[in-house]
Amino acid sequence: MQMKEMRESLAELSAEEAKSLLFQMYLRMNLLKETGYSEREFINDVGKIFETVSKLTNEREDVKKHVQAEKVHILFGLSSAGSLRMALKKMKVHEAEQIISFRDIFSIGPIEQLHERSGQERRIHWMNKVMNADDDFPDYLTGFYNTINLITSIPEHVPIMIWTSDSAHEQMGLRYALYLLKDKTNDIKVINTTKAHAEHFSRPDIQYTILSSGELFHEQLQMIYEQSHPKTLSEDERKELEQEWLALAETNETLRIWRNGQIKSVEEDYFDKYIINLAKKLQLKRGRDEETELFMKSARLIGEVIGHLDQYIGDQFFEYRLRMLVDKGVFEMKGDMKAMRFYSVRLADHI
Repeated sequence: MQMKEMRESLAELSAEEAKSLLFQMYLRMNLLKETGYSEREFINDVGKIFETVSKLTNEREDVKKHVQAEKVHILFGLSSAGSLRMALKKMKVHEAEQIISFRDIFSIGPIEQLHERSGQERRIHWMNKVMNADDDFPDYLTGFYNTINLITSIPEHVPIMIWTSDSAHEQMGLRYALYLLKDKTNDIKVINTTKAHAEHFSRPDIQYTILSSGELFHEQLQMIYEQSHPKTLSEDERKELEQEWLALAETNETLRIWRNGQIKSVEEDYFDKYIINLAKKLQLKRGRDEETELFMKSARLIGEVIGHLDQYIGDQFFEYRLRMLVDKGVFEMKGDMKAMRFYSVRLADHI
């Protein structure tokens, strides 16, 4: 980016965006002084931060696309958004229908008053703590504010399709998006991919329920889109979901699960025993011939945790909880905790 363009981009930043980017610079200076974080990593990350400034400017242009859009799709995940984008291309409607996607996972993190600036700042602060140094926090930050801006700027004449699933993550996202749209009169329809998958792709010999829309291939999303005919949400239905959002936005837990068709808030350590018990089973399988063999890659353990779980939570949260358990002495660690691929863990002898 040329100096003139950078100056213009910086001038367009809001106070919140500028403070958040400045904090990222400060955080990395601290990492450089106090950890094994290298100068090369620092230079690369600073470069990414300035790329974020450019993205903030470019993504504001997306708002203008609303005016020409014949329909807007709202999704909750980059994977499902990418698959739907491919489906729309196959259907040759990708130029007329716009996709807006959160890259967030709403089953984790603070959602207290998330429809207000103070709540958004609390969530961002918590996510910055949870996301490892190897994660791309500037991109998360950019996407978070940009997605909210895109949703609230949809013109009222443009119909909206919201894609959700039977998971705390996407059901939270549905209610949040509807609350952001509460003052708009758009025609809004909802597709539940869990129910649609069961209807179109279920087999008597395989009992499988998808945990998120991101599990579906673009061909499946295309079939669901073409064959589903959801009704427009009534005013009463919208009001009910908006009120459910307000009730959820009064809670201060940082973890939510989907149980019996409802979103349930639970304590942050809810899955800790599950992580510990699974680690015990894995260590027993490895044998005890040599002490060092009991160490397993943290990514392996987290992969096993996610693979056996009936909830959509995401690997970032479980890696965060694993770090907390290391701090508490439940696990021993060797390696560098800057990213899950760089360190291994085993249960402490007293566990």
